[in-house]
Amino acid sequence: MPVSVVTDSTACLPAAAVGELEISVVPLRVTLGSRTVVDGLGVTSTDVARALRAKVPVSTSRPTPAEFAARYQKLLDAGASHVVSVHLSSALSGTWESAVLAAQDFPHGIVRVVDSRSTAMGLGFPALAAARRAAEGGSAAEVQGAASATVDHTRTYFYVDTLEYLRRGGRIGTAAALFATTLSVKPLLQLVEGQIVGLEKVRTSSKALARLVELTVRAAGRDHVDVAVHHVAAAERAGMIETQLRDQLPRLGELYLGELGPVVGAHLGPGVVGTVIVRR
Repeated sequence: MPVSVVTDSTACLPAAAVGELEISVVPLRVTLGSRTVVDGLGVTSTDVARALRAKVPVSTSRPTPAEFAARYQKLLDAGASHVVSVHLSSALSGTWESAVLAAQDFPHGIVRVVDSRSTAMGLGFPALAAARRAAEGGSAAEVQGAASATVDHTRTYFYVDTLEYLRRGGRIGTAAALFATTLSVKPLLQLVEGQIVGLEKVRTSSKALARLVELTVRAAGRDHVDVAVHHVAAAERAGMIETQLRDQLPRLGELYLGELGPVVGAHLGPGVVGTVIVRR
């Protein structure tokens, strides 16, 4: 019997990959003012960027344990023997906790939950690895192992125009200590063990973006790698970084370019550009 793979909407997975690998995506929700909608349905990252700039209150919420349990049950009823559920960092959201609570409704080991310690394609790459191993006929332990190994081989870097939106959402973590007194700088951040931490302080956006490319290339080393380039309302910046990475990564496999979804965009704000790199 097959193993089904579940993730959440912050993975920012390409729709084609979701369909081809039969990944089940449980959405988070985003609230703009008084309106709450499902992530990616009825609201876009452009809507979120516009609301943030206009200082409209923006917040996000996780799926409930009941929502996860219903999805798991549906997959098991459809013939899955096990479910491997891969989610965004438990340090950034209660989504992982909801999945863990839901897993307790089933016999031990039937539902296995993995903390990606990241988000966007930092979550997407482990979910893809799990789904590919499942498609090959891997056991639940092997599918879970594929996700966990990919988590260990993944690095996430990003640049934001301002720390204001991370401060509003309470996701700034230890970056606050590094940058709170120097908010005029252009911060480069990274995800370390699931938390957002400061990496470097750069004086201009152009220097920050150039440094983002350098960090990504350095992280790749001589390995075969897949990369994602993300942005919110910064397509030109992201396209420039994509071009440079294609030129500078000789062992580049897949390169995914796309805008972050509304939930992730709500916490990072317009202008953000990030890279996710996974060593094969």
